[in-house]
Amino acid sequence: MRLLNRLNQYQRLWQPSAGEPVQATVAELAARCFCSERHVRTLLNQLEDAGWLTWRAQSGRGKRGELTFLVTPDSVRSGMMEEVLHKGQHQNALELAQIAPEQLRHLLQPFLGGQWQNDTPTLRIPYYRPLEPLQPGFLPGRAEQHLAGQIFSGLTRFVTNSGLPQPDLAHHWQVSDDGLSWHFFIRSTLHWHNGEAVETAQLQQRLLMLLALPAMRRLFVSVKSVEQPHAQCLRFVLHRPDYWLPWRLASYCSRLAHPEDTQLGCGAFRIVSFKENLVRIESHESYHLNHSLLKAVEYWITPQLFEATLGTSCRHPVQIAIGQQDELVHLRPVRNSISLGFCYLAVKQNGNLTRDQARTLMQIVRHHEVIDTLPVEESLITPSTEMIPGWTMPQWENQDAVKLPRRLTLIYHLPVELHAMAQQLKQYLAALGCELMLIFHDAKNWAGCERLADADIVMGDRLIGEAPEYTLEQWLRSDLLWPHVLTASQYAHLQATLDAVQAHPADTDRYAGLQAVFSSLMQDAIVTPLFNYRYQISAPPGINGIELNAWGWFDFTQAWLPPPSIM
Repeated sequence: MRLLNRLNQYQRLWQPSAGEPVQATVAELAARCFCSERHVRTLLNQLEDAGWLTWRAQSGRGKRGELTFLVTPDSVRSGMMEEVLHKGQHQNALELAQIAPEQLRHLLQPFLGGQWQNDTPTLRIPYYRPLEPLQPGFLPGRAEQHLAGQIFSGLTRFVTNSGLPQPDLAHHWQVSDDGLSWHFFIRSTLHWHNGEAVETAQLQQRLLMLLALPAMRRLFVSVKSVEQPHAQCLRFVLHRPDYWLPWRLASYCSRLAHPEDTQLGCGAFRIVSFKENLVRIESHESYHLNHSLLKAVEYWITPQLFEATLGTSCRHPVQIAIGQQDELVHLRPVRNSISLGFCYLAVKQNGNLTRDQARTLMQIVRHHEVIDTLPVEESLITPSTEMIPGWTMPQWENQDAVKLPRRLTLIYHLPVELHAMAQQLKQYLAALGCELMLIFHDAKNWAGCERLADADIVMGDRLIGEAPEYTLEQWLRSDLLWPHVLTASQYAHLQATLDAVQAHPADTDRYAGLQAVFSSLMQDAIVTPLFNYRYQISAPPGINGIELNAWGWFDFTQAWLPPPSIM
């Protein structure tokens, strides 16, 4: 990039005197710029024409000329960034920002938040890590799960403030009296992001590909076949009734990409750029539901400003700032909430802990201020008082007299708060004569974890989607945690119980049945929630329509910017 090269050369000339006028020979300036004397003369002429400096040469070889700087490199860089952004050259803007991390965020501030460029409303969000590719099926990151919901559509969908699935690619659906046959009637005006019309056979093909994934197969275990009885209809034939089916199809993991291109969907936004330092999505003109007032959303991914010892994704950004994070006076908290999702502790059955010992361990966590004294930001977490609203945790008689084993093994994964929790628990148990061995799995879920079976205690993070009860059923169906924590007979009984619960046509009956399952798991000291997160979004004035969703993000289709004349 020529602009970046020229700026780098200017910075080399500037640095020795920090912008003060200097006396120098052409040879000295050429040495600073690592180029020939002929080239540095051309460079000086170009920079003088650009208004960056003045050069007064003296006649005679080896004579010193006078170099006067007229602008700072930072002001030049900002002007260049503004110019390339107005031209839509977003990658060039980030290349121009290739400076030390401590300077980068300060430089990016004027370009973050809500911006109108070429009469185009754009929202830029600073983000702390690269986003992982949006592959079909389950995704580990909360940001990726939310983004998948903005780019891909499913047969059904969830909407804010409702736990019931709504029509999406399917205009409506019908179920047979026995609950074994479900017809989803596909809209006739659907288009992929590349402009091609969506064919029902493509949706069927992608669904069959999804069902071939092991975790998805466990989720849709009741599905016998997916058929296309006519051009605008898909039929699900089931082995057994499953009245969670519209919920399963509305989950982010069931959103449908093009069968030949996993980055191509038909949601409200389409992917324009998906790189390590920039993700840009733009509104889909042929979207079949409400269109966004934003033209584009960009994630500007900047280097971490702190040392991370647990991998690149150890930070848990539940508090999102849109725009100028360092200038908090310009930001205002627009929404906050307590997450329904939670970090949890689970105890392996038929392992080194008896039920009474497991209850003792959970009482230590709950009543000895282990969570309250964690060395994390006070505004970040809050101790759990129930699994989800209305699902209370059991109260046991005092278990202080129960002695714990001499040695136990704890395995845990991200987020980083669980690292602090593990260290805290290790100290508490050591004082009780129990040595706790810690194993860290550097990931956001248990996929690929070879040592899960070695653990007596497990800690992880459970995200809760738009339908809390269903999301917990999905957790029991699909997560690798449960076959490792439960005995074979317990796991088989759990799945049989879930089969019985899903056969209830009435939502309230399924909710009650699932609550009974989790009440039993908590009563038997198999699992307990530890703490919830405090979600918060802050934004500068002028960004409207920000509503926190279940992921701690906001629906990009609802956000909007007033025109510049009234901002």
